[in-house]
Amino acid sequence: MQDMQTSPASATPAVPRIPVMSAPVRLPRVDGWTLGVIGLAALATSPILAVLGIALESSGGAWAHLSSTVLGTYIDQTFRLILGVGAGVLILGVATAWLVTMFEFPGRSVLQWALLLPLAMPAYIAAYTYTDVLEFAGPVQTGLRELFGWQRPGDYWFPEIRSLGGAVTFMSLVLYPYVYLLARAAFVEQSQSLWDAARGLGLGTWKCFIRVGLPLARPAIAIGVLLALMETLNDFGTVDYFAVQTLTVGVYRVWFGMNNAPAAAQLASMVLALVLVMAALERIARGRRRYQFNHNAPRRHPLARLHGVRGLLALLTCATPLTLGFVIPATLMAASAVGSYGSATGVDTLRLAFNSLAVAGMAALVCLCGGLFLAYGSRLSGTALVKGAARVASMGYTVPGVVLAVGVLIPAAALDNAIDGFMRSHFNTSTGLIFSGTLYALVFACAVRFLALSFGSLEAGLTKITPNMDAAARSLGHRPGGVLARIHFPLLRGSLLTGAMLVFVDAMKELPMTLILRPFNFSTLATHVYEYASYEAFEQAAVAALFIVIAGLAPVIALSLSFTGSGRFSQPQPAEPES
Repeated sequence: MQDMQTSPASATPAVPRIPVMSAPVRLPRVDGWTLGVIGLAALATSPILAVLGIALESSGGAWAHLSSTVLGTYIDQTFRLILGVGAGVLILGVATAWLVTMFEFPGRSVLQWALLLPLAMPAYIAAYTYTDVLEFAGPVQTGLRELFGWQRPGDYWFPEIRSLGGAVTFMSLVLYPYVYLLARAAFVEQSQSLWDAARGLGLGTWKCFIRVGLPLARPAIAIGVLLALMETLNDFGTVDYFAVQTLTVGVYRVWFGMNNAPAAAQLASMVLALVLVMAALERIARGRRRYQFNHNAPRRHPLARLHGVRGLLALLTCATPLTLGFVIPATLMAASAVGSYGSATGVDTLRLAFNSLAVAGMAALVCLCGGLFLAYGSRLSGTALVKGAARVASMGYTVPGVVLAVGVLIPAAALDNAIDGFMRSHFNTSTGLIFSGTLYALVFACAVRFLALSFGSLEAGLTKITPNMDAAARSLGHRPGGVLARIHFPLLRGSLLTGAMLVFVDAMKELPMTLILRPFNFSTLATHVYEYASYEAFEQAAVAALFIVIAGLAPVIALSLSFTGSGRFSQPQPAEPES
């Protein structure tokens, strides 16, 4: 080795390096609230996991039979229905939201809140009502035959009501408010400076909508369409009545017709996978694009006045879906209810109403307790684990009801059989049905599906309460439970009422889960309407259907009032007429 020359500077002793200690990893605090949130998430996701687990079992040749016969039809009809309803709600929701947000025309002040009313009309009730009037033996076609002297169906053309096109039409008419609500909120939130800049670049109203308004509202519109499609997959009454063979109908038929749990679970898994694929496709299509608004920028869009033919066209565009989706079916239903009032009232109707109120009330109570626990537990912990568990617990709303019903009934039946077998072998007694075939299973399934409604409402309410109030209460010696009872609960009365109303109404009109999980000799208003419609006697169930719609009006009206009564959605002053 060569000798190296050492300079005086290099001979200075080196300063020892102090090792840098990495910050300790913060572990989530393990307490009752954390364990409770995680446990509640595990309980809420158990039906979904049960479906996936049962789907791995052998179906004994049933799946091969389905694949060679009706599976292709199930998939084809499901995709056609999704595409049709998606396009329908997209066009109706975006068009109406754009018109009432950007223009002043006759009837706008009423239409801006009335366009939400179809949310109170279940799709299957609208389908039953229209079919009763428009089918071959209905008053419309009967009147046409008498007027023009037609004798046979081949003498004239009339659109087929009970078809895939009919299902797409009626579902689009009652589900478009999901897109309308979110799209209008997105249009209102957009900054006026963006529109001024687009106008300065020479863009007209239509080009501003295509190149500015629509792209910025894309996330909200996509969420609205996705919600509408989830409701489409959850629907059973409409597609079954119209003989549209979707995967949802397939699960019901395989479960009750073939009595094959693994095959039903495999079809249910396909429905669940379809929901996840739709959500993933929207995220992939969005890519890395971000949609943010300048919250300090003015948002008061001056409304352009539409007169004459333009005003009339805008009025017709907004009034048509409202009229077809709510006014006409509600009027026809009320007329049928008045005509059959004498035969539809009595002890049976009161019993059905009591059953529906009991199921909806218990589901609302369970969801409120669970949603409050999840929201407050997430607020206390603040860790990613607990927040993620709360989100997982509230994912049941994205799962079709027929899938949850299968995931609840099969494990509950297995547990009942195990308990009964143990009691018979050791104590020579039978316990019967404890979980399956009881109200417990039905309420549990409703709570899993609608927990997201109460959780979202309460989480939004808690974000409006400053954490300083928690700190002040804790400094006075109150434990977390005391802070919730003494501070948060009184401030959350509005959120509690909103969450309870949403869960109550959805549980009142829930059909597929009630059909599968209801106890023996137990009927609700929804199942009563479905059964009579299946017997081609919808008139005798019109009173029950009207009760369901009236119950759904309360939260819709409250939502409409909040939508038009808050500062953000107040009506701007109209500008000069558009050139």
